[in-house]
This record gives sequence, structure tokens and C-alpha cells, in this order.
Amino acid sequence: MVRDVLPVLGRWYAAGAPFGLATVVGVSRSAPRDPGAAMAVGPDDEVVGSVSGGCVEGAVFELAREVAADGEARLETFGYSDEDAFAVGLTCGGEITLLVRPVTPELDPAFGEVAASVEAGEPVTVATVTGGPARRGATLAVWPDRVAGGLGTEGLDVAVTADARGELALGATGLRHYGPEGQRREDTVEVFLQSFAPPPRMLVFGAIDYAASVARIGVFLGYRVTVCDARPVFATARRFPEEAEVVVEWPHRYLAGTDTDDRTVICVLTHDPKFDVPLLTEALRRPAAYIGAMGSRRTHEDRAARLREAGLTEAELSRLRSPVGLDLGARTPEEVAVSVAAEIVALRWGGSGTPLTATRGRSTRPAARRPRPLIRRKSWSCVTSSPCPSRSTTPGGPSSTSNGSRPVCRERPWRSTTTRR
Repeated sequence: MVRDVLPVLGRWYAAGAPFGLATVVGVSRSAPRDPGAAMAVGPDDEVVGSVSGGCVEGAVFELAREVAADGEARLETFGYSDEDAFAVGLTCGGEITLLVRPVTPELDPAFGEVAASVEAGEPVTVATVTGGPARRGATLAVWPDRVAGGLGTEGLDVAVTADARGELALGATGLRHYGPEGQRREDTVEVFLQSFAPPPRMLVFGAIDYAASVARIGVFLGYRVTVCDARPVFATARRFPEEAEVVVEWPHRYLAGTDTDDRTVICVLTHDPKFDVPLLTEALRRPAAYIGAMGSRRTHEDRAARLREAGLTEAELSRLRSPVGLDLGARTPEEVAVSVAAEIVALRWGGSGTPLTATRGRSTRPAARRPRPLIRRKSWSCVTSSPCPSRSTTPGGPSSTSNGSRPVCRERPWRSTTTRR
């Protein structure tokens, strides 16, 4: 994601060095990265980020260099048929659409402020024109209390600002369509909204060995992790990742004074009724994406009975994931942490936890919004500059693509330009 490479981009931007920024704005089928994934090429051809896990990065490198040099943003689609995917290197067989745009202080005056906000954890959404009569690559940065930049017309800015703030509240990213003046029933202007909400929180209660492992994997998954325990002898910073906050407080009191939302993960590892019951009574009555509690099935049954006595309803109890984690046969604290993380990810994306070898269809789940259908122009070009070993004049080959079909060359990946309905 752009968030991952912003420190480097901010350095280039502050130095006034132009760079090319490629962002995934649309995917279809089993694409390797979700919308928002980014790659940039800066001074001395330094590369940061990735848009496909290595499949088309060589072509994107050249595109990013070109747009940084000529100052013109481009929309490019890379895609292959499933049958030819392995031969050309994109083994997933999907399609990705990239906006590749130049970034300089003159073209994007708000970029530095956006980078500073993301680093500080301040929510911001960046709206970028990807197609239509508005200038491709134009950006509008939207905060809860202000905006910077512009997309070309006042009406378009007003409509996009309203939608961007809605996306920001959800932490969502995706494409929107408008008329030239922001009309919502038209679709001549396509705008990509990328939200940078603060990282979701993971609250880990119980400063035990299992908590240290869960905290480490939480940091790895991008959560802002807090570990809380009432016992100061256990709640010490040296036992946990340096990125994690460690708090000495009674768990239920800490949670009662802490804001949570629909992205928050709560892991109760205290395994002691005097901590568990008041803590879960508080947790199960507030917003959270995941609430899990460690313990055996017998412990869970005893805990559930105590929670019913405390006044919790069956609907509230149904939110509790206990025993915590997926059945991986985990034994060590590290293995249990993987089990817990697997359940969190599965719940977030609607996964089943079933081995992929026993399933059919996509191996990765699509983003919340799917891009609109693509219409390819009848032109293809090879994305490599080296001599091609299979130059052909046969029908459908590299030099014969007038019918608009994909060339049959199996030695090189191909790129198409696209328009949308």
C-alpha cells in the first residue's frame, strides 16, 4: 500500500525530486494485489513498493520513469488469460488496472501534507481522477475538517469531498463515478478514492507468553497493539514488541475508558474469571470486529454461565470467539498466535479456514468493490524492450493484432490500454 512507502516518497517530495507513482485502482479475477497497492520510481531509478508481487514490475518501472519525465499520467491495464498466465509470468491469471502519475510539488501541492497526516495517524482520503474529461492524475486531499487540491470543477470537488469523507469513516478504498460537475447519475468522470484511516487497534489483555506472541503477530498484521494487565510484574515493556503499548491497569477499567470501533480486535488471554467476566461484559457490549477469549471448552462453558449471570444476552454472547483461534493443532505460544491471527483474518474477509486444496474458485477474495467492466481498445504492445525470440507474422501474432484479440506470443507479457463504459 502507499502507506508502506510514504516515508521514502516524502523524502523524494521534500527534495523536489519528481517521481512516478503507480497505484492499483482496479482488479478482476485472482489479481495478486488489492486496490491501493503502489510502486514508485524515483531519483537514480530507486524503486519502492510493488503492484503485482513481481509479475509486471519491469513494465511498470518503465512506465513510471516515462511519466516522471513527461509529466503525463496514464491508465494501463495488465492482464492475461488463465491458460497463458504461467507462460508470461502472471501465474494468477488476473487483471490489474494501474494509474501511473507523476508527483512533484507543482503537480501535487498537497502530497507532503498527506504524507505527514498518514505518518501521524491523522485520517485523510486522497481522490485522484483516473478517466474522463477531467485531468487524469488531478488530486483532491480530504480531511474531516479541510480539503486541499482540486479536480477541475467546483461541483466535482463538492461531490467527491462528501463521498471521500464517507469512505474515510469506513476506511474504504475504491472507484466512484460522476458527471463533469459532480452529477451523481452520470459516469463520465472516474475517480479513485484511497482512504488512509489510522491503523486498527488490537487490545490484548493478560501479559502472558501467549500475549507476547499475539502482540508480535498483531504488529506484523498492521494493528496498533496495546497489552494490558493489572499485574505490574508481568506488564513490562521488555517482554513485548517495542511497537506495542504496555498498560498496567485492571482490564475492564482500561477498556471502559478506551474507544473501539468496528475494526478493533480484542483478545482476552487472562484466563482468570476475576479478570475475564468484567472485561468481557464490557467488551461484548461495544463495537469490535473480533472478540476472542482463551480457555478450554469447559472454561468457556463456565465463563459463559458467569456472563449470563452478569446480564449478557445470547445475542451478545454469540459475538464471543471461544476457545480462541482456528484448529491448527497449535501447541507453542507462537503457534497459538498464528491460530488466533488466522481466525481474525478469516473473520475479516469471510474466509472458511478450509485448506485451499479442498476448495474451488478464487484463492484470494475480491475487495469490497469490484471495478466496472473493462473495454479494451484493439491494440496491444509488448512490455519488454529486449529482442523477442518469437517475433511472428502469423495471424494473431505480435505483428498481426488488428482484430483486437490478444497476441498468441507466449514468451512476453503484453499490455493494453483501456476505456470504461
